[in-house]
Amino acid sequence: MSAWIKFDLSSIAPEEGAPAPDRLISGTPTFRTWNFEEADGGLYVGIWEATPGKWRIVYEEWEYFHILSGHSIVTEEDGPAVQLKAGDSMILRPGFKGTWEVVETTRKDYVIRV
Repeated sequence: MSAWIKFDLSSIAPEEGAPAPDRLISGTPTFRTWNFEEADGGLYVGIWEATPGKWRIVYEEWEYFHILSGHSIVTEEDGPAVQLKAGDSMILRPGFKGTWEVVETTRKDYVIRV
């Protein structure tokens, strides 16, 4: 096994998903996730993509992500809306509650620690 991983979307099939029905606010968003690494200690690294829609999010994990394409809006409960476009990065900490709205199909790379 090599000591490096290239993010090659053609090398693995994406996992398909969607927000839980009780979290959906609007639209019919779908997810595709290419999880390239699952390391000991609960570390995940990969690429995630979502189609337009809006849903509630609750984070129990820590996540860093970088927007590769698209346009999304992340809003914390009782907080300001943050517009996210290609080139933007963000960290969501455990305890974050709010909404994620995909305005234009969004793709991000991520590092998650549970």
